[in-house]
Amino acid sequence: MDEHAADPGAITRPGPDAPEPIVGRDAELARLFRAVDAVSADPVVVLVGDVGTGKSVLLDSAVRRAGTRGARVLRADGSESESNLAFSALHQLLRPVRAEVDGLPERQRAALHDAFGTGPAAVAPDLMVIGVAVLSLLSALGDEGPVLVVLDDAHWFDRASLDALAFVARRLEGEPVTMLIGARAGEHLPGFGRQLPTLALGPLDDAASRVLLDRRPAGPTGRTRARILDQAGGNPLALTELARAAAAPGPAPEVPSAGPLPLAEHLEQLFAARLDTLPTATRRALLLLAAMDTVDSAITAPAGLPHAEDGAWPPAERAGLVRRTGRDVRFRHPLVRSALYHAAPFEARREAHLQLAETLRDAPDRRAWHLAAAAPRPDAAVSAELVRTAGRARRRGGHAAAAKALQRAAELSPRREDSARLLVEAAGAAVFTGDLAWVEELAAAVRARTDDAALLASATVHVGRLAVLTVRHTVVFSRLIHAAERSAVSRPGTALDLLAGAAVVRFYSGEDAQRHRVEDVLRRLPRNASHTWLRTWVRVVSDPRTDRAELVSRLPRLAAEAEHRPDRLTAFAVMAWLLDETPQAVRAYDAAFDRELPRALPEGLEGAAAWAYVEHGRWEQARTACARTTAVGSAAGLDHAVACAAAADATVLAFQGDAAAARARAEDALALIDPLESRSVSVYTRRALGAAAAAEGAYERAYDQLRMVFTADGAPVHYHASYPALAELAAAAVRGGRRAEAAALVERSARALAENASPRLRALLGRARGLLADPEEAEPHFRAALADPSLAHWPFEHAQTLLDLAEWLRRRRRIAEARAPLTDALEIFRRLGARPWIERARAEARAAGLDVADSPPDALTALSPQQRQIIGLAARGLTNREIGERLFLSPRTVGSHLYRSFPKLGITARSQLRDLIEGPLAAACHQD
Repeated sequence: MDEHAADPGAITRPGPDAPEPIVGRDAELARLFRAVDAVSADPVVVLVGDVGTGKSVLLDSAVRRAGTRGARVLRADGSESESNLAFSALHQLLRPVRAEVDGLPERQRAALHDAFGTGPAAVAPDLMVIGVAVLSLLSALGDEGPVLVVLDDAHWFDRASLDALAFVARRLEGEPVTMLIGARAGEHLPGFGRQLPTLALGPLDDAASRVLLDRRPAGPTGRTRARILDQAGGNPLALTELARAAAAPGPAPEVPSAGPLPLAEHLEQLFAARLDTLPTATRRALLLLAAMDTVDSAITAPAGLPHAEDGAWPPAERAGLVRRTGRDVRFRHPLVRSALYHAAPFEARREAHLQLAETLRDAPDRRAWHLAAAAPRPDAAVSAELVRTAGRARRRGGHAAAAKALQRAAELSPRREDSARLLVEAAGAAVFTGDLAWVEELAAAVRARTDDAALLASATVHVGRLAVLTVRHTVVFSRLIHAAERSAVSRPGTALDLLAGAAVVRFYSGEDAQRHRVEDVLRRLPRNASHTWLRTWVRVVSDPRTDRAELVSRLPRLAAEAEHRPDRLTAFAVMAWLLDETPQAVRAYDAAFDRELPRALPEGLEGAAAWAYVEHGRWEQARTACARTTAVGSAAGLDHAVACAAAADATVLAFQGDAAAARARAEDALALIDPLESRSVSVYTRRALGAAAAAEGAYERAYDQLRMVFTADGAPVHYHASYPALAELAAAAVRGGRRAEAAALVERSARALAENASPRLRALLGRARGLLADPEEAEPHFRAALADPSLAHWPFEHAQTLLDLAEWLRRRRRIAEARAPLTDALEIFRRLGARPWIERARAEARAAGLDVADSPPDALTALSPQQRQIIGLAARGLTNREIGERLFLSPRTVGSHLYRSFPKLGITARSQLRDLIEGPLAAACHQD
């Protein structure tokens, strides 16, 4: 990418001036020094404060401290003008380690090169792969010694860089890497959650403020000193600059009086006032430097900026506006740049930007933004340049940069229709940032510029596409369905797009009234062969039970279409899963993941992938899907997507017997949603909590949780998520003394489902009836639940029914008959790693006279769920790097887990894993 194409060795961040003693920040310095002196319990520290509180000074001190201890320091400084250039901050950070980037695995290396514009970028790079690449790189650097990553003025980082670095920040535990982040107070850093340790810089106290003034040359005295102390309010920059102004030769400048301007603006006025005393050449050089606003000195000489030794700079340095370090000139503070830039007349600023644009003909993205800054009025040519910039940014995965370029292009477009069209495109790009407020702002701008129905509908589609992933289901559904109703007659294709999003909201909310609204609009749309896919999607997602047989009959044709349209594979998988055709869903998900289709955001019904793998017995793949959704959703601030993943993850943990971890993940999910707005996540979470209680033998508590997935009168809280809980509810009811209530609920559900029940649900109903029936009447129900061989595709449910039948047979003294289902059930539970169920089946097997010895799978009980994932992948021959890519961990973290796991498994070498896995231990690890 052109804005990153300069010689990596052209410039490094200038070292700070000889450090002056820092006043009044002893505690803050001590905290930063603890972070850089050793591997800290908090590998990430966020330093926040108002303008001028000394964030950069403290970070400079931490850098010097780390340097004296042999740490490798990587630093990036945010730049307001470069915040529109995708991955510019990440490129700045990694530029000193370009050779190490080239040593990464091919996929990771290619992702970074594509992000930086130095690769082919046939498709947008995957954000997760970029994050793993940076994590792997830092981990590898850590093998050579401690690493300090400093991100200063991070509030000005481009969004793509922030997303990648936030991904890394959440995974630094155990790495010899410390990340220090400086940002202005009140600024939101996407992806950097509130849980990160934060060090807030407040004002200096009165004593420290006086000491700081006393250390100034010719420090102020008398009334001037008192007024400076009063006006500065303990702000170190204000104290320093007001004192500098007071000591300047000539008439004493007026200290700003109290007034409506914030302190930052008072300081900008003070800096701007110093321009009047400077030579013309100095003022011209300062304006060019302010307009350029970059750390890349490779363009300074061609742009006409005087070199650091030029006579234009000493007057500015004496005025406290710049500092020179070697061949580099920098403003002493970002406020200086802002003050000098805005103090200049527009024509002077325009001339500076045009001069820079002429210099940057080989850097079209930067050139486009300088042309835009120089445009006094709408300009079609400049608008077109920005559109091309947006296209390049989008191909690199820089969706925020693309949206900003399109938004500015719209502002510069002379024709309102073109402006509206560009704003719609900007909204489409902004969707992938997860910033719903921005997308809504762009949609509002479209409405202000046009009454074109097609453009207005497209803007609504973009808002809906992102909004369905939030927790505002009622509001979002209302907007989508109203827009679909308005478009139904004149633009049926657009109406279907809107209905597709409304159907997803309907699934999440589980509100029956929404289904009727969706069906009403769908009936009004003309039938068109080209709309078959979307019509089927809307019907399946909003109501998979009614007319199930007819919908299932469509799957072969839809599967063939998805095979030729890989972008539809996951949508097909969702439909197959909703129709209880889980094997088809899993095959489609496998194909989609094998093709590594890039996804910048979780898709609608993203949790379906995890649930399909859970049902199919591929629990480690389910947890991997959850990890991906959590990573992407957290980066985009999409709480609902994160909650969906947490609920599925909790269920797997409960099945594996880690009840405490399951409850923690379930509570994470519930904390992110309103159960009345998101009945789907609420029901899945209650099922997970019920499974966790059952794993501990707390059957009354399990029943209470599972009973909550149905209403007081027995109706399902959610039309799809509630019914699969029937068998587990019946099992808890039998052991918890609630048989009669559960029996009534099961029969009500059976009547509601009737002929639309899938074979899977019929099997679950059979199991539930067998458990609840009188002992003499139970066997036919169990046999019916096991009759269809295809039900083995739901192995956990199948094994539970086998165990229930075996228990019933043994209690009826039919011990010989019980042994076969017992053996089959135990084998499945072992293969799955369902530890509570393994123990229960083993106890029952011993009671049936089977010789059941302790078996290798029990060795896994000492491992955490993540360690089991890693062991399984390592046994299949994956390297630490490859495992890290799958689980979004660094190779070092993977190695650490393996190192801790080997003694628990009774092995000493990686080569022993395959033999171990090929035995019964394969059950818990190898699920492909």
